[in-house]
Amino acid sequence: MELPFAESWKIKMVEPIRKSTRQEREQWLKSAHYNVFQLASEYVYIDLITDSGTGSMSDRQWAALMLGDESYAGASSFFNLKNKITEITGFPYVIPTHQGRAAENVLFSYLVKEGNIIPGNSHFDTTKGHIEARKAIAYDCTIDEAKDTQLEIPFKGNVDPKKLEHVLAEHHDKIPFIIVTITNNTAGGQPVSMQNLKEVRIIADKYNKPVLYDSARFAENAYFIKMREKGYENKTIKEITKEMFSLADGMTMSAKKDAIVNMGGFIATRLEDWYEGAKGYCIQYEGYLTYGGMNGRDMNALAVGLDENTEFENLETRIRQVEYLAGKLDEYKIPYQRPAGGHAIFVDAMKILTHVPKEEFPAQTLTVELYLEAGIRGCEIGFILADRDPITRENRFGGLDLLRLAIPRRVYTNNHMDVIAVALKNVFDRRDTITHGVKIAWEAPIMRHFTVQLERL
Repeated sequence: MELPFAESWKIKMVEPIRKSTRQEREQWLKSAHYNVFQLASEYVYIDLITDSGTGSMSDRQWAALMLGDESYAGASSFFNLKNKITEITGFPYVIPTHQGRAAENVLFSYLVKEGNIIPGNSHFDTTKGHIEARKAIAYDCTIDEAKDTQLEIPFKGNVDPKKLEHVLAEHHDKIPFIIVTITNNTAGGQPVSMQNLKEVRIIADKYNKPVLYDSARFAENAYFIKMREKGYENKTIKEITKEMFSLADGMTMSAKKDAIVNMGGFIATRLEDWYEGAKGYCIQYEGYLTYGGMNGRDMNALAVGLDENTEFENLETRIRQVEYLAGKLDEYKIPYQRPAGGHAIFVDAMKILTHVPKEEFPAQTLTVELYLEAGIRGCEIGFILADRDPITRENRFGGLDLLRLAIPRRVYTNNHMDVIAVALKNVFDRRDTITHGVKIAWEAPIMRHFTVQLERL
């Protein structure tokens, strides 16, 4: 008999979490203006708002913390980190930052100018925010198949080569670089194939444009290439990763995801001109070049995390848990972005709350209902996150409206996944009684979803 699958780790320490009553949750959520970002963490039973910085570090990472060099300049921890990044990616120039959006801020301060157009595959919230705050345009070139949540294809995060070619042909003088997000978070944690990365590189070279990867979940993307793309089944994750980055000129990374640290990020590139241009902004916004907003101990933990999480067993354990939750939702016939992504399940709110009009934000309404049902905190990746069009100031309703259930790495057991699935089923079973959503009472001009204040209708 074949042995059942089990985790590639064992538990050494636990942290208590408390359950709450429906009455408590109703009061807490009302005080938070129906924005789950504004809830205190102690009010949350199972926290799926993000997998960013919420994972459990390994024993080797905790040990590395104790060896951190906190020197202001030239810390050995920086060189530990730099050498590991170069080993994994092939990029010789490295600038540490305190997290991914800081890496974007530093690099985009040099690269992005007013009037620029930045084509890519479903730019994530901070990426789009940093582009649009500089009065530039984030131009989406994701394949159309990503909009059909029930369609099952292996690489739903791909860039559409025809869309990319079109925007480059029309606006090549306004485009400083192409960005590819691996995996494609906004489209549902969907991977990008190696073949597609090669196609992007060919088009980029045709127009003499550099390619940047938003690499927060690059290791998960490599896992999907190994599992789904012919010719890569016998390659290691590190081999696939090296090939992926050979097709790019640089990367930004929120290391809080695939490196499994609580805080940290970096820029890495093979272009000396990007490195030289970004250095001054690092010193201005983050700190000196050999710490860039990070402690030495955190750089040590990050280096270890990059090494460990580019191994197949760690990735398999993590992604199989996401697949386990997907299987439970399949049992209950709850629609989500298929196939299951690498870091989260993205529930299709428009297919569930069919009586809630788009102007009342179905995914945010579903987020509210799931929290009220069981104290589970998800995150809307939809019409509120999409922000308003910077020119017309109209809400952008053209994309998907999803409830993201992001699974922290090595934190919850499959028993927690069962609770999540049943809670969502309970909401799903009473979906016809949910006929009103929420409206915006106050919003920030950019990246409004973090601080938006809402009212229930």
